[in-house]
Amino acid sequence: MAIEGEEKGSQLPNRLNPFLLIAGLFVLGLALAMLLFGGRLFGAGSSFTGESEFEKIPALSGVNREGVPLPKSGAPLNVGDKAHDFSLPDPTGNQVSLSDFAGKPVIVNFWATWCPPCRLEMPELQRAFETHAADELVILAVNEAEQPEVVTDFFYDEMDFTYTPLIDEEAEVGTAYGAVGLPVTFFVDPKGDVQAVHRGGLTATQIEDYLTEIIP
Repeated sequence: MAIEGEEKGSQLPNRLNPFLLIAGLFVLGLALAMLLFGGRLFGAGSSFTGESEFEKIPALSGVNREGVPLPKSGAPLNVGDKAHDFSLPDPTGNQVSLSDFAGKPVIVNFWATWCPPCRLEMPELQRAFETHAADELVILAVNEAEQPEVVTDFFYDEMDFTYTPLIDEEAEVGTAYGAVGLPVTFFVDPKGDVQAVHRGGLTATQIEDYLTEIIP
């Protein structure tokens, strides 16, 4: 009987061995994680502040190439907001600023050649531009991140438009305006206030309706 009891007692540690092994591996893994990642594993320090995690994402510079301040938020402009001033080159490299047209009604249209709704609405914008020439209507067609030669080929050679295309090479102005999902169009009155914002393709009727808000 004594021998049997001794055998049972000697088997108990063997039964615990797998649990001890798992616990040991867990502790080893935890120590390794602490060694590699330090306090960040448990939220200590500044592991996820947003700023450090996304520092590689380019932010707006604060001013554009001409020194005109740009907002950094990228929050969409709404009706009643003051339109952000900007300065961008046309396809030939001439700098054009929104503030150049103070006192005039302005349409700021964000577009790209690869955008089908943009292509459909642009002839209607051209017709509006011609119809309201006496009202000094200005249309600034801000192209999103395409090369000047691509814009020239489409805008002038293919479509023969006569309003003003601009090159937003890094989409800075589009970001500042909150122009997400092309096309997006802002109707700015002579005082520089946004009177209408249209997201998506425009029809001729819609353009004329919006123009009543910005043409005196």
